[in-house]
Amino acid sequence: MSTNWRGVMRELGLAERATSAGAIRIVRRNASQLGLDTSHFRGKRRWSDAQLKRAVSESRSWNEVLTELGLSTNGGNAQGHIKGHAVPLGLDFGHLGHSQTSTPPTTISHLEADLKYLRVAGPTMAATWFALRGCAVSFPAEPAAYDLLVDSPEGIRRVQVKTSTSLTKDGWMVTVGRHPNAGAKHGHLAAYDPESIDLFFIIDGDFAMYLIPSRAIAGRVRILIRAYANYMVGNARGLLGADGDYGALGVTRPVS
Repeated sequence: MSTNWRGVMRELGLAERATSAGAIRIVRRNASQLGLDTSHFRGKRRWSDAQLKRAVSESRSWNEVLTELGLSTNGGNAQGHIKGHAVPLGLDFGHLGHSQTSTPPTTISHLEADLKYLRVAGPTMAATWFALRGCAVSFPAEPAAYDLLVDSPEGIRRVQVKTSTSLTKDGWMVTVGRHPNAGAKHGHLAAYDPESIDLFFIIDGDFAMYLIPSRAIAGRVRILIRAYANYMVGNARGLLGADGDYGALGVTRPVS
């Protein structure tokens, strides 16, 4: 006779405990052991799981499903809300038109890596490198001279992450300077104060990774990363794809 668990509590003469999560869990457990059907329960919804199953199976579009359930088809996130209930119930709604289930699940795996995204991916790649070595990583909540705070065996280290997609005849050129004016993307570059950061984590266009003490490049605004080969700490080339295909990126590796 009830449409939610609080209603069940009231029917059992337990109205005073209808808001007790513990008491409701006990009743639910007993109902489950008895194999009682609760598909008509709807909680705060105006429709039950049984009504949703019927609406999905008998409709030809999401608008028809919403109408059948007495919901508005104008605006809001009603369709997403309904899908959120349909998926756990195992309902097939591919016949209702475009939906996530009609998209091949492997589509995203076919996306090609592109160096134009390296600058965006850089901080996360650096954080992963540190995390895999047991170092806790934090991102500053406000703009700072550093991109990461790393809890290392030597203490907290401030790390500035740089990437390079600039390939010259001598190798990858990395900009390790900063724009003095916040928000500026062009114009004069200034060197970082070596006292404001401790380490540079650099990823070049070959996905080689370098960890360089700030004092090793103090005063510089650009460097050829090949000159710092002794500071190389790994390579994430596998992120390019299963075969590490540079051709897909339109990038030619520098010649030694």
